[in-house]
Amino acid sequence: MGDALVPSFRAVPRTGVIYVMAEAAKLGYTPGDASWINLGQGMPETGRLPGGPARRASVAIDPADQEYAPVAGLWELREAVAGLYNQRYRRGMPSRYSAENVAIAGGGRAALTRVVAALGGVNLGHFLPDYTAYEELLDVFHSFAAIPILLESESGYAFSHDALRREIQGRGLGALLASNPSNPTGMVVAGEELAQWVALGRKFDCAIILDEFYSHYVWNQPGTAPTVSAARHVEDVDRDPVIILDGLTKNWRYPGWRVSWTVGPKSVIEAASSAGSFLDGGGSRPLQRAAIDLLSPERADAEAASLHGAFRAKRDLMRAGLENMGVTFDAPTDGTFYAWGALSGLPAPFNTGMGFFRKALEAKVIVVPGEFFDVNPGKRRAARASRFRSHARFSFGPPEAVVREGLSRLAAQLRR
Repeated sequence: MGDALVPSFRAVPRTGVIYVMAEAAKLGYTPGDASWINLGQGMPETGRLPGGPARRASVAIDPADQEYAPVAGLWELREAVAGLYNQRYRRGMPSRYSAENVAIAGGGRAALTRVVAALGGVNLGHFLPDYTAYEELLDVFHSFAAIPILLESESGYAFSHDALRREIQGRGLGALLASNPSNPTGMVVAGEELAQWVALGRKFDCAIILDEFYSHYVWNQPGTAPTVSAARHVEDVDRDPVIILDGLTKNWRYPGWRVSWTVGPKSVIEAASSAGSFLDGGGSRPLQRAAIDLLSPERADAEAASLHGAFRAKRDLMRAGLENMGVTFDAPTDGTFYAWGALSGLPAPFNTGMGFFRKALEAKVIVVPGEFFDVNPGKRRAARASRFRSHARFSFGPPEAVVREGLSRLAAQLRR
């Protein structure tokens, strides 16, 4: 009887990382347990990196910041976010972001939930595979229809602007939601291709909603510390229907702060902030205050440069280690800190994501089965085996020594 639901409440399934962490906990995993290797959780290492700025170790609280923050966020932080985007992506452009083009929220999911809650009755396109948390999010709100768009492993999950045009026109999309760089595949839309995506949104009045939480983790673009953002290709910040989400979680490596932002037209920011007034009420005022100096262009670029050096080396280490085990890759891992591995060439039970996950747990290693990225809001698609049942996501977010140990344990499991 203790497990029975209270009448009128439904069971909300654990998906993705939540599921795998719960399964690991059943076997004794606890956060901070050094005997476990967590290659599943989407969290980067949080310590200081070579050449990077000092990490924030304490937060002073002004007496005024004991009060609620405005739902849209502290004005000074909104100004700092706008200033960073203008400095990075909009120098010399007549249309520039202001604080009114920015809203602050208490984490990425809160920011995304606000935006989705403010959507009207449109067809919303989303890709398969993509971020696991989209599944429940797209099922909660019923003002729009979620339309899946299939990405093919044979093409490395690439999706051209011509293909996007066909989807917008053929399915009547009023909005598109995507992670860029993509979680889990690591695909990156950048340069002229991203400019064409933005142009299509402008031409067809289709909102392009981009989760850019991994925009510092880009490995195929020129420069010592490349970043990618659709903000570079917006013509008019208040007319182009481009909505960008980012935060301190991944790119600044402060996941515990739960400080995120939405950048877009003022009308969208107003609507999303109104939704935030009943969804979450606003983020932490002291942490917003403390985040302001982290957004200075000099400090942000120094963090991106140090991150790029450390994580690119771990990307190469992870790919090589998995390939030596027989894991293959459909795409070149051009972004994020994940390797999206194809397991079909491995011996059973390692040749499925769930089988690999279970065997990895025996070695106290955590990975995420690929089927969780087969985003299926409301489970409306037929109950058949996932296209990604023979894939798994491996994170190289932890420190290099932890990644090496995890690869060693997985290789030993395969040899048994």
